[in-house]
Amino acid sequence: MESRKLGVYSKPVRQIHLTISNLTTAPPSPRQSNLRLQLVIAVASSLLLAAKFVAYLLTHSVAVLTDALESIVNVAAAFIGLYSLYVSAKPRDIDHPYGHGKAEFISAAVEGTLVLSAGAIIIYKAVKSFLNPGPIFQIDTGLMIVGATALANWILGAFSVAQGKRNHSLALIASGKHLQTDTLSTLGVIGALLLVRYTGWQWVDPVVAILMGGVIMWTGYRILRASLAGIMDEADMELLGRMVQVINGKRRDGWVDLHNLRVIKYGHTLHVDCHLTVPWYFNVHQAHDEIEHLAAPIRAEFGESLELFVHSDGCLYFQCPICDKKECPVRQHTFRRQVEWTVDNLLQNKKHGPKDI
Repeated sequence: MESRKLGVYSKPVRQIHLTISNLTTAPPSPRQSNLRLQLVIAVASSLLLAAKFVAYLLTHSVAVLTDALESIVNVAAAFIGLYSLYVSAKPRDIDHPYGHGKAEFISAAVEGTLVLSAGAIIIYKAVKSFLNPGPIFQIDTGLMIVGATALANWILGAFSVAQGKRNHSLALIASGKHLQTDTLSTLGVIGALLLVRYTGWQWVDPVVAILMGGVIMWTGYRILRASLAGIMDEADMELLGRMVQVINGKRRDGWVDLHNLRVIKYGHTLHVDCHLTVPWYFNVHQAHDEIEHLAAPIRAEFGESLELFVHSDGCLYFQCPICDKKECPVRQHTFRRQVEWTVDNLLQNKKHGPKDI
């Protein structure tokens, strides 16, 4: 009896072991990679914030102070972005049939608002310092600390933007651009400190801070604008242009027409809807094959985190002049020329005909 018990339980134990092994050796998904990188950004931003405040306490430079104040926004935005990526990585459920990817747009909107606010505060403090200037101390030490933070921010930002574009994550792109903008503003701080060191012009410090504040506010506006566009499902014309180029490159003679193309972003996931017109005598399996031929190059270009919903239409008699289907058994009109597919005509919710040639 004991041996039978061991025999019964030995197989499930081996199955669990194989499952764990597969999980530990499998490459991380885009969502997991995004989450890990955002965690690194959040921790690094906290350390860089501490370093900048140390530099301010040593130098008493208002430009360094403004850089440190912006870093507070970096830290807040990094943790907001981390939470949004965690939420957006949740699988779809009954309440959220398209997933939770919109959380990334909300995160980017909050980050953009914070950046705008930081820019306004920086300008306010810089103007006060310009009207009431004070001495600057230990410039050399401050330069070394601030320079190190600039280099770290630029590297983190470059990684974040690259991975965000690769995985279609607005939260990572927003974080990366914010970090790179922080680097540019830090370079302004370095330039101001160098001028003060070698010329003694104390007024340069607040003037540079005011200019930095303006750049930061512009960056905040751009982040906020992009996030609101995502929340409102605004058409991304650049993305649509790339998609139309891919479709045209793989166009088949069975594709009589394509129209009503729409792309909606949910975080790193793209939802694509369109209508594909095929010969009316195709059976269900043939129409499905054409849809698969349409989906394959789009997935190859934009990644597996893409959902394609294609409605197949049967062609109508008036479309014969734009259909180059060879050896068509039911052709009623001579083929003249294909309709050139562009973003403009693919977005239209109507079948194309000879008048569109």
